[in-house]
Amino acid sequence: MGEGEPPAGARGGQTPTANTPGGDGMPKSLSPARYLGWLYSTDAQKPVLATLLEIEAEIAGGLRPGIEHHVAHARLQWWSEEAERVAQGRPVHPLAKELVKAHASGAGISGLVDTAVWDLARATFETRRELTAYCERWATAMFGTAASVRSSMSVSAPELASGRLGVGASASDLVRGTIPQTVGMAEPDGPTGAPSVWKSLGAAVRELELLAGAARDAHDGRVRVPLDELDRAGVEPNALAKLPWPAPLTALLKERHQSLRATLATQMATLDREQQMHLRGLLVWVTLTWRLSVRAERALPNVILPRRYDALADGWQAWRAARRAAAGKLRLV
Repeated sequence: MGEGEPPAGARGGQTPTANTPGGDGMPKSLSPARYLGWLYSTDAQKPVLATLLEIEAEIAGGLRPGIEHHVAHARLQWWSEEAERVAQGRPVHPLAKELVKAHASGAGISGLVDTAVWDLARATFETRRELTAYCERWATAMFGTAASVRSSMSVSAPELASGRLGVGASASDLVRGTIPQTVGMAEPDGPTGAPSVWKSLGAAVRELELLAGAARDAHDGRVRVPLDELDRAGVEPNALAKLPWPAPLTALLKERHQSLRATLATQMATLDREQQMHLRGLLVWVTLTWRLSVRAERALPNVILPRRYDALADGWQAWRAARRAAAGKLRLV
């Protein structure tokens, strides 16, 4: 694989068109929160979020079970170089080209590569600072890039009345807990809100996703809770892979769920009506992650069990969240 050549198996970069519920290029295994967040995004946000989700899936493809380590490492190395080319505005991968085209001022995806490198190494988080760095790197790449694209779409009164809505750094930097500024990352302006708000929202969303999959990840050798916090609670790291979880671990996870939901609620409250309207897709994602956290906490000391009506409930809650965000009235309570 030569320099600038997409890794084997890369998709052709097809992305769904605005207001189309799905497309040939969308990853088939999107979580409900990701898919519905994309579905309810505005016309300006939808292609950017779709491309980011595809790139995330492409990068994560190197972490699939059965892929030889040196092959996975080569894929991530290529994507690390591509992240630099994206930041410089000269990508070669079709998806990255789509992203730069939609995000004319430049875009950063290095955070998606950095966190994948961490996961490939099955590195543990020694402290909360390291876990926060991991989540913020992802948040800057995903939420920060999506939020920095200004939207010209508005929602008409008839739509509101009827309820019809349009459907990098190195691994060592992460270990040290340092988060360098992404090269070429445009800061959100106008209706999108301050960059720190979207980084905080995205980081909380990412950690809640990690907590929801903590048992599964622990079986794969990835511990999603800082080791020093486990040590203070008197819990061995391998306890995460054994259900039901012991009482000290259950209490620790419960506290994190509640703290992260408080962060989501606080940050959401800082967004005004125009900001909510233009970034409603991301806010749908935030809302569904909030609900996932509530369900995960209620399931403790076990994990969430799938229910037959989950998809219907997620769709209904996503529609409600999108409608409230379009009116600037979305709150998490």
